[in-house]
Amino acid sequence: QVQLVESGGGLVQAGGSLRLSCTVSGRIVSINAVGWYRQAPGKQRELVASIIITSGGTTNYASSVKGRFIISRDSATNTVFLQMNSLQIEDTAVYYCHANLYSVATFRDYWGQGTQVTVSS
Repeated sequence: QVQLVESGGGLVQAGGSLRLSCTVSGRIVSINAVGWYRQAPGKQRELVASIIITSGGTTNYASSVKGRFIISRDSATNTVFLQMNSLQIEDTAVYYCHANLYSVATFRDYWGQGTQVTVSS
């Protein structure tokens, strides 16, 4: 069994910062990549940022967050962080952690339960 546990969401004023955490645990052989997605009401889920662990930690960002958000990881604890700075009202969404990893003889995708981020004016 694999679990992704997210934390760090909340309410913040525009211009403020939040840091999200996602800890991956369970029967993990190796992690290929971890990403953060978000879904705002009435919109499709979109990729915010990802880190490709098997390529040495290559990071990717959505254009809307580039320069404001930073994805990083602590390999010792299998935790991935999303530092969100200069938050805008448009960043309001449920943020989901996603991992593609090898567990019990197969690669597959796993999702966290989501954490709400609300940015107020």
